[in-house]
Amino acid sequence: MTSTAGSTPFGASTTAAEVVAGLDLTGRRIVVTGGSSGIGVETARSLASAGADVTLAVRNPAAGEQTAADITATTGNDRVSVATLDLADQASVRAFLAAWDGPLHVLVNNAGVMASPLMRTPEGWEMQFATNHLGHFALATGLLPALRAAGGARVVALSSAAHLRSPVVFDDIHFERRDYDPWLSYGQSKTANVLFAVEASKRWADDGIAVNALMPGAIPTNLQRYVTDEEIAAMRKAAGGGGPSWKTIEQGAATSVLLAASPVVEGISGRYFEDCQEAGLNQPGTRTGVAAYALDPEAAARLWNVSEETLAR
Repeated sequence: MTSTAGSTPFGASTTAAEVVAGLDLTGRRIVVTGGSSGIGVETARSLASAGADVTLAVRNPAAGEQTAADITATTGNDRVSVATLDLADQASVRAFLAAWDGPLHVLVNNAGVMASPLMRTPEGWEMQFATNHLGHFALATGLLPALRAAGGARVVALSSAAHLRSPVVFDDIHFERRDYDPWLSYGQSKTANVLFAVEASKRWADDGIAVNALMPGAIPTNLQRYVTDEEIAAMRKAAGGGGPSWKTIEQGAATSVLLAASPVVEGISGRYFEDCQEAGLNQPGTRTGVAAYALDPEAAARLWNVSEETLAR
């Protein structure tokens, strides 16, 4: 992996608004999954503030409409729409795809579930993997014609430092034989997000589509609804020095917006970013950087094939 460290003028404290300052995204069509909560809201707001047509793809359309109205009120952009999308429900994904018409310039795979109790989809898939990876995989591959049509499209996959907790365990992805651990499950799904970017960047390079993954940072949002205060405290302690500093939601959305819209990362694909910079490899004993197994091209190709086979059943 070629490092681009220091290649952007942004950093850990940069806000999403600072990333889009001066950009004109008029005419760009952008989908943000999970756009009605957490950093999804600020991701969508920043992109809309630069003139983009933004679709909030959300499970709760009422919450989406409320968010869209708020974004329009704060940005003056009335081209903010809402579409229903439940990533854990493949019928919902298919309905979203059937309703989409025309080109798509940017897909931000922002939605997710973190460290939930063991739940399964009707297909028997473990919920975190089904939502965080399989749902977004089905969405992105289904939108490929729209991304191709846009010319120079971008796909942004939100991962997490939690990917350092687990590679994709191909022998038992859905915890059918091993004991379920909510954090190993979450970590596996976040590794899958990086591997998706690695493989998609290869497969879609000739279509001019850039695909990158990112760690947004430690941000207090409702993503942590299954995480206890004690677990958060323990994580911060384990990370050393009190753990990573909390970011504001505006700072947490910055790296997503960078990869979605900034010209400073033009032509970069298949990489993992954090704090608005491309990350280096993770070093033992740290919670930053990207795991080598998350960039492994063989694992990336295997996951793609497994994902296609799983969705075809």
